[in-house]
Amino acid sequence: MLKVHAEKLGRACVLHFEGRIVIGEAIATLRKAVLAQTEASAVVLDLAQVELIDARGLGLLLELRAWTQLKGIELRLVNVNKIVQHVLDITRLDTVFEVSPQKNMREKILALEKLNSQQPLRTHRSNEKELQR
Repeated sequence: MLKVHAEKLGRACVLHFEGRIVIGEAIATLRKAVLAQTEASAVVLDLAQVELIDARGLGLLLELRAWTQLKGIELRLVNVNKIVQHVLDITRLDTVFEVSPQKNMREKILALEKLNSQQPLRTHRSNEKELQR
């Protein structure tokens, strides 16, 4: 069973997950939680309490990444624990997703939101470079 708690930060939304992202009901829970964020400027998936992610879960993350890009929404993973990070590393998806530590997460989200509201729509990679300056 996958539990989700949504936290709004301005126009951004942090989705805190607890449990396993595996084939079945958990996939529907994750999909529904992200697809509900149509008005968000950024969707942040907090994976600190995720115990396991399987191939279907990884596939869904890729689908959600494509959907958020199409909608101009920033998608970011935070608090990725060692187990999930290992899966991302061996599948080389660590090069596909923006993975950030918890440290200063709220400040970074609000800064990104401000940057997005002041400039024409850019890709998440160019916005990340702006944040690092």
